Amino acid sequence: MTLPPDLSVACWSKSSYSGSGGQCVEMALNLVQMHGVVPVRDSKDPQGPALVFTTADFDTFVTALKSGWFGEV
Repeated sequence: MTLPPDLSVACWSKSSYSGSGGQCVEMALNLVQMHGVVPVRDSKDPQGPALVFTTADFDTFVTALKSGWFGEV
């Protein structure tokens, strides 16, 4: 089993599409190339937990969102 990367080196950023509604997530894209993972966290709780997806799983999730698999978001 591979351990998750050290998130203390993560450079977190929000989408440029994020408004001021407070329903945003942040991603640490610098870890995509370093470790092949996409860490995601709630922007309202930066000290809280982060989910770490493989790039393949994250791509599958984004494709499902775009196709409407989860309904209107």
